[in-house]
Amino acid sequence: MKVTVQYHAMLREQKGCAEEQAEIEVGTLIELHQKLNLCLEPKHLKVAINDELAAWDQQLKENDVVIFIPPVAGG
Repeated sequence: MKVTVQYHAMLREQKGCAEEQAEIEVGTLIELHQKLNLCLEPKHLKVAINDELAAWDQQLKENDVVIFIPPVAGG
């Protein structure tokens, strides 16, 4: 199945891109996170599918857009 993955902040730096197309054989967001080997654990991230916040056990579908959102600091 093909999904689009978007990265923000430090994840963008880690991956070297803001967005990529991924061919995956996984079913849930947590499995996708593990496959992508991201530098932050799920407990430190928010995740959305198609612009709606999602639970880590949510199933992915063909052509979903997954957005990994790291914590934001500012002042």
